[in-house]
Order: sequence, then structure tokens, then C-alpha cells
Amino acid sequence: MSFLNFLTNGISLGSIYAIIALGYTMVYGIARMLNFAHGDVIMVGGYASLLATTALGMHPVFAVLTAVVVCTALGVIIERIAYRPLRNASSSLAVLITAIGVSFFLQNMALTLFGANARSYPSLVHAPSITIAEGLTVSGITWVTIVACIIIVVVLTLFVKKTKPGQAMLAVAEDKGASQLMGINVNRTIALTFAIGSGLAALAGVLLSSAYPTLNPYTGAMPGIKAFVAAVLGGIGSIPGALIGGILLGVIEILGRAYISSQLADAIVFAVLIVVLLVKPTGILGKKIQEKV
Repeated sequence: MSFLNFLTNGISLGSIYAIIALGYTMVYGIARMLNFAHGDVIMVGGYASLLATTALGMHPVFAVLTAVVVCTALGVIIERIAYRPLRNASSSLAVLITAIGVSFFLQNMALTLFGANARSYPSLVHAPSITIAEGLTVSGITWVTIVACIIIVVVLTLFVKKTKPGQAMLAVAEDKGASQLMGINVNRTIALTFAIGSGLAALAGVLLSSAYPTLNPYTGAMPGIKAFVAAVLGGIGSIPGALIGGILLGVIEILGRAYISSQLADAIVFAVLIVVLLVKPTGILGKKIQEKV
């Protein structure tokens, strides 16, 4: 396989990381918390689309929409039950522990319902391969993933900048107290943020499971962690940063597997995170936040 093939596969994998990272970056940017259960929502989206296809016989499009609806509702429920009561907690550690607890709950629920054995996932993306040049053929799932990522980032950016709910998100991210005084419903805005992030996680789950067609209760764990690394790399809280961080991380991982060592690929990814935190802690597009004392 040529360098261009590796590069294309890296961009495709990075696009999945970017879609997942958008959920992290939106929740952190607006609610100032890290939802470490986000990776497991990816797994729920994968199982929801799998059951919709195999058990209910749905068309792939409706199976994807079903996964999005299920994960969106799940995100709102998680925010309402697990995180909202702790929003004004004196210690951020309480929210972090709760997020880990929600993650374990979702994993064990999947283990109980579906068992620990991996299931074969039928690809829901039926698109023709494209031959760009001799020796460079891009598979359907690869180019669909890249295009979907670009469309999602553009639409999400326009939503935040051009719509009233998006403007409310920016206001809450800037100052929750002042936003509330101006008549913005902070709880509803944060719930909407979780809903959008979880819906994107469902799409990422479908794309990830279609590209790597196996599914188990831990499918979302490592991609979720890597997407968090991508969010930090690009600048957590920045939508374009999530895209840049995801693409870079995917390319680094695939090239690391190809030219260095497949066993060390994950270590290389986390080494990149360490270097970024040492050199530029705010990430590529991140901004230093001045805190008032």
C-alpha cells in the first residue's frame, strides 16, 4: 500500500475522531466539564443501528436515524440525571467520578444485554469506491466518512454562529450567570449541547463500526479516549480545532502503524498528547482563559 493510501485511511480515521471530539469540545466549551461517558455513547449508537438493521429489518438510512434518536435521548437523560445535580458542586472531581461511573454503567448494561463476544457489524454505508490515480483507490466508507465529517463541522459552525440556540450556547460558555440574567435558559442550553454531542457520537459509532465491522461493549472506549486527545490537540472548546486535531491524530496513528510499529501506534498517539501539553497546553487553536480571582 502506498503512502497516499495510508494518508487517505488516516484522514478517514481522523474524521471519525473529529466527529467524536466535537462532542467533547462542545460540552467542555459550554458546560466546562469532561463527559468521559461520551465514548460509550458511541457503542450504544453502534448497537442501536445494529438492532435496527438486523432485528427490525430497517433500511440503513432509518437505522442510522434510529441510532441518532436513541443516543440523543440518552445524552439528555445522562445530563439530567447524572450531571445537572452536580453542576454547582464545590469540586470538579465529583463530576469526573460521576462521568466514569456512567461509563461503567453503560458498558455493563451492554455486557448484560449483548454479552462480551464481538458481533459482526453489517456496513450501513453502501457507496462505490473511487479511483483517484493508479494505485490510489478510495473505498466508499472512507470518502463518505471524510465528506460527512466536513459537512458536520460546517453545519455545526453555522448553527453556533447563525442561530439563536447557537448564540445562547456561546453566551453560556462565556458567562452562565450573566446569560441567565439575560433570560437564557442555561439548563435547556446545556441539555441541547449534550443532545447534539450524543447525536454526533451515534453517527461516529455507525461510521466506526462500518469501517471496522465488529462491535462489542468496549468498542467506544479507546476511540473515545483518542478523540479526547484529538480535542486537546486541536484546542478543546474549538470546533475547527476538533477537526484539525482529529485529522492529525488519525494520520499520525495510521502512519505510525505502517512505518514504525502497529504495537506502538497507541503509545505514539498519547506521546503526541504529552508533547502538545508541554509545548502548547491550550492546543493548536485553543485560547488561554483568564480566570478572575
